[in-house]
Amino acid sequence: MTNKLSRRDFLKLASLGAATSAVLTGCGPASRYVTREPYTKMPEYNYNGQSTYFATTCRECAAGCGLVVRTMQGRALKAEGNKHNPVNLGKTCARGQATLHGMYNPDRVQSPLKQARGNNPTDTDWDTAISIVAEALNNPADTAFLMGLAPDHLFDLVTDLCKAIGAPAPIRYGALGMFEARATLGEASRAVFARPDMLFFDIANADTVISFGANFLETWVSPVAYTRGYSQMRRGPGGKRGRLIQIEPRLSQTAAKADEWLPGAPGSEGLVAVALGKLYAEKKFGSAPTAFEAADINLAAEASGIPLEKLEHLADLLAEAEHPLVIPGGATLAQENGLETAKAILTLNALLDNPGKPGGVYFTPANPLSNKYQRAATANEMAEFIGKMNSGAIKTLFVHGVNPVFELPKSLGFEAALAKVGQVISFATFPDETAMLADYILPDHHGLESWGYQRVVTGTGQSMVSGAQPSVAPFYNTRATADVLLAAATKAGGKAAAALPFKDEVEFIQDKVSVLVGAEGGFYNAADLPAFWALFQQFGGWWKNDSSLGVPPQTANAISKELKVSAAKPEGEGEFHLFVYPSPILAEAGANKPWLQETPDPTTTVMWNSWIEINPVTAEELGVEDDDVVTVESAFGVVEVTVYKYPAIRPDVVAIPFGQGHTAYGRYAENRGVNPANLFGTTTNGAGDLAFAGMKVKIQKTGKKRPLSRLESKLGVYGIGMSEEH
Repeated sequence: MTNKLSRRDFLKLASLGAATSAVLTGCGPASRYVTREPYTKMPEYNYNGQSTYFATTCRECAAGCGLVVRTMQGRALKAEGNKHNPVNLGKTCARGQATLHGMYNPDRVQSPLKQARGNNPTDTDWDTAISIVAEALNNPADTAFLMGLAPDHLFDLVTDLCKAIGAPAPIRYGALGMFEARATLGEASRAVFARPDMLFFDIANADTVISFGANFLETWVSPVAYTRGYSQMRRGPGGKRGRLIQIEPRLSQTAAKADEWLPGAPGSEGLVAVALGKLYAEKKFGSAPTAFEAADINLAAEASGIPLEKLEHLADLLAEAEHPLVIPGGATLAQENGLETAKAILTLNALLDNPGKPGGVYFTPANPLSNKYQRAATANEMAEFIGKMNSGAIKTLFVHGVNPVFELPKSLGFEAALAKVGQVISFATFPDETAMLADYILPDHHGLESWGYQRVVTGTGQSMVSGAQPSVAPFYNTRATADVLLAAATKAGGKAAAALPFKDEVEFIQDKVSVLVGAEGGFYNAADLPAFWALFQQFGGWWKNDSSLGVPPQTANAISKELKVSAAKPEGEGEFHLFVYPSPILAEAGANKPWLQETPDPTTTVMWNSWIEINPVTAEELGVEDDDVVTVESAFGVVEVTVYKYPAIRPDVVAIPFGQGHTAYGRYAENRGVNPANLFGTTTNGAGDLAFAGMKVKIQKTGKKRPLSRLESKLGVYGIGMSEEH
């Protein structure tokens, strides 16, 4: 069966009573040594017609949702949510459902490759690859790691390695981190609540929620968890239905589900927040505190386009609510004034006296494996990193879990800087744009073939770590990146070998999670590491039973500080505000999965392409119709994209989803649609996050037409083709 475990020994383990179910579900102490066999070499413990289930963690984003993967005869058949995992409680998003299409993708990198920056790729062997990595580790000052937001166990391993050998700490980046403006929210939390922690917004227990562009039903922070909170808010205690008001310039899925959608002008959200604070305080207390007393309510109404009477109505709703909550979204903070806006919205929560109370704002629980939250790098930090690349200071760049050539705006110049790096080594599973410009591709396993863990930083009140294990044998000649680095560290010797004295990835992970053995208050308890490891795999992680949310300090200090908020200054000379949002189906890395390409966008029903949403009134003024192709030009780039007349968007705003526009990444993604990040500039807000929502663009007709694939009927939406008698 394997070299380490005989059939007889396996059957002995399987006969140990309570251990039987754990072993036979691939989750027991023996499962580490049981080879996951493909269908062509069926393992002995599988039987025709019987399924084997593996608890693991979804790697399609960094939220840490739990999965249970059904396998039969060595093949993964279906991924569903893990009902025990506190983040998703058995639910998944479309990307989680489609994760199998990544594993079975025909365009995966199947073996280690040597190539001349994308030219003439040839197969190499893993021993040679490990020697190349080891050589780079012997020159730590010239080496850098650029990593994605998952998985955390690999980030921890690289962090330990870099610290030991004297290399710069690894940099983390992800497009979703940019779209969520997490650094801005953290800096605002530092200013208002004295801690830069990730915040948790208790939507489930609120009765009135005003969201400033937080699209939590699609992609914001932890959408599966917040969608569950939203559903609980809608059926509140005593049958009282909670109320949601969404303020954003276009109708998202969250806005479509809201009781009221207010299409405020981009960049005016901070003015609206302080105006609401002043109106609320005057209604509730007779006068406004220092933070809100200087607010100009008429200016807020004029700048946002939200009528004064509507602002007064919102203030009345807040005053009447028992558990009011206000949430700042990513695009709202991705303006030149984004930090000031974030402070205003958090200070409004302080005025509502909701921090640390049901339906309010909390600090996310400290993670059981690390108290430090490692956020994505800001645009300023990435620009500094790219500057090092340009200077020639980086001789070897390792890239894992991120595709910066696609995910970073072209204005930052990453691709040009990459040419000045002596050696680029990618650990990509798929042939993405960055991997195709590397000297070596040393492919990692797919997430469903991998061990690991993910620290959950938001989405649940319980302190937890989500665990991963292989559900199938690796299909190709790939290798876990952690195992490659461990082998290279051993070969390099010295400090590298001393820092990572582990024979494989599993032993490293066990060392990290061993601090949880015997921990009190857990979902389960275990007296020793083997027992804990079996349960960790069986349940897909470890978490506390009770909520560990942190309570922000007293709010009196926050509302006594003056807020200085002004309207944002847009970047560019165009006529229209550009609103770019991550596709709720594709996000930053789903375009290579045909299931996702075929899934209709929830608000437009478009598939397999990019589009630009233009208000019908604006479209008439521009002389364009559905399926016309237009150029969209900013001060930093230009793209051609097909028109979709969208009535639920401000006339002075145009919107393009982010997720298409790949020039590589396999047959399903290549040369399909456009990448709107190529239009972004370099302006940042006070926290260093990119002010991508502050761009202005010009639109020109091209005279070309390109029909969009869409599920909806134009007849039903616009009445096209209907005669007058109908």
